[in-house]
Amino acid sequence: MAALSACGGGGDAGSSGPPPPPPPPPGPPPQIRSFATGLQQPWGLAFLPDGSALVTEKPGRLRRVSPQGELSAPLLGVPSVYYGAGTQGGLLDVVIDPNFSSNRRIYLSYAEPDQGGAVTGIGTAVARAVLSEDHTQLSLVAVIYRQTPRFNGDGHFGSRLAFRADGTLFVTLGDRQVQTDAPQRTDNHLGKVVRIDTNGGNPGNNFSGLTWSLGHRNPQGAAVHPGTGELWISEHGPLGGDEINRVVQGGNYGWPLVSYGCDYDQTPDPSCRIGGGTHAPSFVEPVHYWVPISCAPSGMCFYTGDRFPEWRGNLFVGTMADQRSLRRLTLSGNTVTAEEQLFRSLDVRVRDIKQGPDGWLYMLEETNGRILRIER
Repeated sequence: MAALSACGGGGDAGSSGPPPPPPPPPGPPPQIRSFATGLQQPWGLAFLPDGSALVTEKPGRLRRVSPQGELSAPLLGVPSVYYGAGTQGGLLDVVIDPNFSSNRRIYLSYAEPDQGGAVTGIGTAVARAVLSEDHTQLSLVAVIYRQTPRFNGDGHFGSRLAFRADGTLFVTLGDRQVQTDAPQRTDNHLGKVVRIDTNGGNPGNNFSGLTWSLGHRNPQGAAVHPGTGELWISEHGPLGGDEINRVVQGGNYGWPLVSYGCDYDQTPDPSCRIGGGTHAPSFVEPVHYWVPISCAPSGMCFYTGDRFPEWRGNLFVGTMADQRSLRRLTLSGNTVTAEEQLFRSLDVRVRDIKQGPDGWLYMLEETNGRILRIER
């Protein structure tokens, strides 16, 4: 694996495949404009068939954004969330059902407060609900998944959602900052990606129970590859060592035994990489990673539209820490061949990035509570 510089580098998680065809000539330079404002700590973005979008706010609000960028009042019926100043918890991701046009179902991930009884402690949860025709409220709200075990800590909830082509749902789950070997064991859902059906049950063909993969730290981005159907995730390392991973069934991604990052009390250097850094052969190597310090990668998407033909097939990843920007990763098969920082001068925390139904890219930035549209 090649040597890496600050917030750059890569690795190979599989066959690189044939070289890609040369990209089409670029059109006018991409520009960015404010599309919607007035959000507080936006986290997740999902487009509806009519061109509007749902956006979550960490304090516990869900809003609709019209195709013209108008922000609705908070929707009614959103489940209560665990949220407080400085916590990583709150209302997190949102996705719509593959059959939304007929069932109007959406899914929310969030940090669920202590429910008492058998559901004690704070934990990542997924709820299913039905969105009203007038987009003002949720009904038939049901918790379909709860991470186990639950703790009273306020970090590493993970919480990205992504539908697989077969209609099953991936849920990324952080390790909840429990410094044990829990992410390496299958008797819990700490540091895992789970795969569930839309009732929260086991759809079969997982690695172990609901577990699809293990050995994760805090995956906060997820996207399904449009060509292969595989799940790709972005994952926070410790001090450095943030990763992009191609998540395969039964894959073990090494945490907390190995990382290209270092412990927080150390000076970043190859000599302090946890477990020596290199994952293979015992664990799955990341497709891409960042050293010596963390970029805090977040939401991500593969671009498949026509507005930017020169970007088709590229992977876009938001970052929230060092040199905050939107990252464009050029791929050849499963290999990252180049990385470009876009709109670095904005210096904002990019929480999510989605391709809209109009083919433009929509960037959710939490620094100023806006949705930005990338167009030309």
